[in-house]
Amino acid sequence: MPNTLDGLYAQAAEATRSGSRTFFLATRYFPPELARAAHAVYWFAGYTRGLGRHAGTPDQGRRDLDLWEEHVHRGLRGQLVRNPVLEVFLDTVEQYKIPHRFATDLIEGARMDLDRTRYQNFAELRDYCYRTSGTMSVLMAHLIGYRGPAPEYMAELGLAMELTSILRTVGNALERGRIYLPLDEIESFGYSEAELQQHTRNSTFRTLMGFQAERARNYYLKVAPGLDLLDSRGRFAVRVAYNLSVSTLSRIQASDFDVFQRRQNLPVVERYWITARSLAVPMTKRLWRSMSA
Repeated sequence: MPNTLDGLYAQAAEATRSGSRTFFLATRYFPPELARAAHAVYWFAGYTRGLGRHAGTPDQGRRDLDLWEEHVHRGLRGQLVRNPVLEVFLDTVEQYKIPHRFATDLIEGARMDLDRTRYQNFAELRDYCYRTSGTMSVLMAHLIGYRGPAPEYMAELGLAMELTSILRTVGNALERGRIYLPLDEIESFGYSEAELQQHTRNSTFRTLMGFQAERARNYYLKVAPGLDLLDSRGRFAVRVAYNLSVSTLSRIQASDFDVFQRRQNLPVVERYWITARSLAVPMTKRLWRSMSA
């Protein structure tokens, strides 16, 4: 059923599984219809980001993103657009009443990744993170449902996750000619871009990376209360993703920031253990409340 809508959603699920094991594992704890929507959004975001990252030249990437933006806006206006990624995304947008600005933000994030290979300071990097993972996290809040300022918390969660990904993929980014660590902070810690290019892991590098890791961890701590503002049908899955991402950050730190030659991925067994632990905590809280009543 490759050309049916169900078939396209199945393709979105496979693209999600291939693109992010952490995100895909978390969506397994969504209700089926919500998982479908999450996969559609992930497919759209990943495809959009890939247009910038995998283009043969920056100019080609810009042309591809301009054409993609034209197709996206036509689709959002209700015009017929034949593209599997866009078809399931538009179906999800319609079902869940997703604000159209999020699609534009994701496209702008892809443009930033195309136009910038360096970030002078954290303010510039934070803007990039918000337009990529931050936007994705806010989109998830709209899919799940929420109360109060949950989108603000989710934007910060996306920032924390993107910062973690940046630390995990320092070596991969260098291969693509990109440095996401803020240049002013590299300099202020007494490290240098030349040392980074040479994969120098000295005490200065470890101090610099420790600072980056603690900043990400502080964001995780800041957003933790906001998870309770999500609707119960999707809250647990987000908590799983949260715990997996925090554990990835801990693994990066425990590796003594061995990030040039390898990505610090969580083993499958550890992923399922973290998921089981995530489930046990709310169950224990409910049991304690019932015993105290």
